[in-house]
Order: sequence, then structure tokens, then C-alpha cells
Amino acid sequence: MSDWLEGSRLKPASKPKASEILETTPSSSPLMLRFLLKKPHRSIAAAAVALAGGAAISSSTSTSSSTPERTVSISFPLRDVLSSTVGLFLEGLSLPSLFSSSPEVGHSSIASSLPHKTWNTEASGENEDDSRCCPGCLCRNSIAKAAAAVGPAVVNISVTQGIHGLMLGKSIGSGTIIDPDGTILTCAHVVVDFQSIRGVSKGKVAVTLQDGREFEASVINADRHSDIAVMKIKSKTPLPAAKLGSSSKLQPGDWVVALGCPLSLQNTITSGIISCVDRKSSDLGLGGVRREYLQTDCAVNQGNSGGPLVNLDGEIVGLNVMKLADADGLSFAVPIDSVIKIIEHFKKNGRVVRPWLGLKMLDLNEMIIAQLKERNASFPDVSKGVLVPMVTPGSPADHAGFRPGDVVIEFDGKCVEGIKEIIELMDDKVGKPLKVLVQRSNNKLVTLTVIPEEADTGR
Repeated sequence: MSDWLEGSRLKPASKPKASEILETTPSSSPLMLRFLLKKPHRSIAAAAVALAGGAAISSSTSTSSSTPERTVSISFPLRDVLSSTVGLFLEGLSLPSLFSSSPEVGHSSIASSLPHKTWNTEASGENEDDSRCCPGCLCRNSIAKAAAAVGPAVVNISVTQGIHGLMLGKSIGSGTIIDPDGTILTCAHVVVDFQSIRGVSKGKVAVTLQDGREFEASVINADRHSDIAVMKIKSKTPLPAAKLGSSSKLQPGDWVVALGCPLSLQNTITSGIISCVDRKSSDLGLGGVRREYLQTDCAVNQGNSGGPLVNLDGEIVGLNVMKLADADGLSFAVPIDSVIKIIEHFKKNGRVVRPWLGLKMLDLNEMIIAQLKERNASFPDVSKGVLVPMVTPGSPADHAGFRPGDVVIEFDGKCVEGIKEIIELMDDKVGKPLKVLVQRSNNKLVTLTVIPEEADTGR
């Protein structure tokens, strides 16, 4: 502590006298503080004291010294204000002699109202309680707690390929136990031979749990289009299982944790944020049926495929499936809401049934609508809907009478604003007639009946 008083210097071991710091003014004048604190935090403390209109200075004569000592006393209404601000700064100055008790009635010294915790303790958060945080709030142990909740259910998957005892290759990945009976969720490309028309298992599937136990798994179902597979292991005792959450509540910027076994390094945890909640497969140059992914900046590598993407509540919100090879911070996961629907299809039909209409569709918004009306004044007066720019010849939509330029405003009796809603309404309704209301040029309304066919994912 040096040069903190104007025009004077204190030795580290010495204590300043009150007379060196404070000086009273005539009784008819307001209280004046004659010292300036040069450090930023000391200036705040001084300003807080100067603003205390209820401060008073009393003097008393010590029996051991002829020099009168002066003390500062603060009125009760101001004590609470100062205790929350000045206390954090003055306590570090080690000046107990400046603020002693005052004999005046109705007053209390600053020292009596200061908190007992030091600034270093409060800054470090040693006494903070994470339980005060709201769900989804990032606290000091939030990521650790989320990982601990799901970690025991994360498994390492190793698939050995071979013919007649000769090993030809090895595939590695991750998975998550989602049921104590041994049901495991993972990526199809980890366990299924994509070169095979039937999508059979690549070979012997070995599963290793976090606690070191090893099992041999069998592939129950796999959907190569969505890259989702379900496996099963048998255990005599219940297995740790992770909780499935919801991806519909995610927003860009939300914190997430990716768990898995990159390069066969088990129990690996990385964290990041959601970069995009609806990254379309077409944005990534992927053909076939439309798909949507969660984009994150979590670090994922070979072996992370099939591992869970977890929110701060310890719930699975996605399944890590891929990353861009030549980029950092660009990884993608299948939303858990889509995964749940695929599992339901597995249980109901033994496969994923996808209806096909033969329409190319485009989501409309105010800007796109305004641009289209500038180009063509006869464009329908709509505020939302789905534009049909192209109809596949010979498709169910072609047979139903769809035309390029139609705007779908109702599908199966419900108003729609986007393609995602149409896909959800179709679900697995293959061969079932569906009523569709479209609006054409010059605001002509037409009701069409379309019968979806099952999609050929190879088309």
C-alpha cells in the first residue's frame, strides 16, 4: 500500500492515524472528506462514503495521547447500503482504527456492518451453491454434472470385419444405453455395411462400458438414410441408462456437451454451443430425402459417431453423426426428436416408412413473398405457406393436379407455414388420401387430393 493518501506515504507495517486522513470543517459546513483514493476500487469506496449524507465525525481525547482521535459513524439507513458496496473494498485496506464504534445514539460504525467474507473468497466462488442456478443455466459445475449424469451410459463400440478368421478391418464408434434392458442407440454407419443392399451388420460388434465391462451386441434395426441404428446387449443386471430430452426447445447459443470415444479414447467429453438448430441436408450438399441437423462447435472426431449430444440438464438432445473434414468447429447431430420418431417406426413397422409426394417445396417468408410479387404481380396474396416450384412428372403430386407456382396453405385439414409441418402431418401415411388446399395466381383457391407413396431413399 503506497501513495494511496494525497501528499503522504504510509509504511506497510504502520497504521494511519485518523487525524492524517479526516479533517472536520466548521459545524455550519457539511462534512468534507479530504483524501483521495487513487486506485479504482478505492475511489468507489470513497465516493460511497462521500455520498452518505448521514455520516458524522466525532472526536475524543485519548488518555495516552494529547492528539484527539476522530471516528466516522454512519446512520442505520445508510449502513445497509454501504455494507453491500464499500465493505468489499474497505475490508482489504486493513484499517480497523478508522471506523470504530461511535458513542452517539442511533449510529453504528461501518466496521460493524461489513460482511465477514473476504473479496478473494467471493470472487473465487468457493462458497457459491450451484443449486441456486435455474435449469439450463451455466454454473461452475454445470458441464461436469451433465457429463456425470450421462457418462455411465455412454459405450465404446468396436466392429471387427473379417472372412474365415482373417481380419479385414475395424470400425470404431460410440453409443448410448437408453434402456436398462440393454438397448443402445448409435449411428448406422458404425455398425452397418452400407455397401450391402440389405444393410447387414459389418461383423462382430463389441461394446465396452465406462466401468470396463464388455459385451457382444446384436443390431436390431438400422436406417441408413437417417444414419440411426439400434443395438441390444444382454446383461444379468440392470444397466445405466441416459434420459432422452427434447431438441425442439433448443436455441442457437445454448450450451451442449458431446460425449463419446474419439480414436477409441473412452470417457472423452467436449463442450460447445448450438450454432444452428435446423441445418438442412441440402445446405451440406447431401442428396436424397430432406433431413435436418443440429450444428454445434463441439470438438468431435472419428469414434465420436453415435455418441450423445447432451444439454446442461443431462438429457440427450442429439446424436453426433458427422463433422466437416477440413473445418474446425463444424459438427452435426441428428435432433433427438427425429431419433425418437425413427425408433417409433422401428417398433411399429420394423423400418422407417417415408411418404413421397414428388414435390419440390420452398418455405415462404415476408421477404421472399415480396420479391416474388415484384417479379410477378399475379403471385397469390399470402403471408405464409409453402411454395411448389417444381412437380415431378408421374409422381403422386402430378396425378393429384399440383402445378408449379402453387402455394400450399392447408395440408390434411391444418394450416401450414413450413415444409417441416407437412412432413410431420404425413408421418407414415402411405396410401392414404390427403386433402391439400393450394392458392394459385390471382388468388384462386383449389382443393387437391393426393395419395402418398413410400419413398425410395435411393432415388
